[in-house]
Amino acid sequence: MRAIILAGGLGTRLSEETYNKPKPMVKVGSLTLLEHIMETYAFSNIKEFIIATGYLSETIEKYFKDFTKYKVTIMYTGEETQTGGRLKKVVEQFPDEMFCATYGDGLANIDIDKSIKFHLQHKKIATVTAVRPQARFGRLTIENQKVVRFDEKLQLEEGWVNGGFFVLNRNIIDYIDGDSSPFEAAPLKKLTMESQLMAFQHHGFWSPVDTLREKNELEDLWVKEKAPWLIV
Repeated sequence: MRAIILAGGLGTRLSEETYNKPKPMVKVGSLTLLEHIMETYAFSNIKEFIIATGYLSETIEKYFKDFTKYKVTIMYTGEETQTGGRLKKVVEQFPDEMFCATYGDGLANIDIDKSIKFHLQHKKIATVTAVRPQARFGRLTIENQKVVRFDEKLQLEEGWVNGGFFVLNRNIIDYIDGDSSPFEAAPLKKLTMESQLMAFQHHGFWSPVDTLREKNELEDLWVKEKAPWLIV
């Protein structure tokens, strides 16, 4: 199987790092986000990647030009193309009946092999990895105006969010209108209405890299050799 990594956005919320490179090229430790994501897939023996680029595509092309660890194909999908449009452009160019896909700015210790087996079992068009993100602030338990418990930045106990790391069938492109279609909007909503979207629930680590604060927190974990997204 191949994995498509969507890596064409502007990354405006991480502008301190993305003024001269795409967000998926931001480094945590010695590796770019793209390489961290590849490592997650490679643990499940998926070692062929198609990177769908847009903003500053040449930066990604140059970096992976002589990359030999995995097979990497760079496909420019347009500066203004939305996530759904990027996905559709790639799928139209490759014959795979089933493939993995994810965003280029999220790190996790997801068992990709289990998500693929789950996808094959339910026989629907799409599987999304559902995650529970870390709370941004400390949680207070209050009784009679007195704090009786304080928990610092626990994983949220309620509410699942789209964590990326999709497993998709080829006919997903029938749900994407074109370049201007965000995958997270009409396509996923229509799949949901037709009972064609299933959730692989991941209870382990997941973190977006949307802000400098999040990037620095991940960097700190890397330096301390406590990076929870590394699967060993």
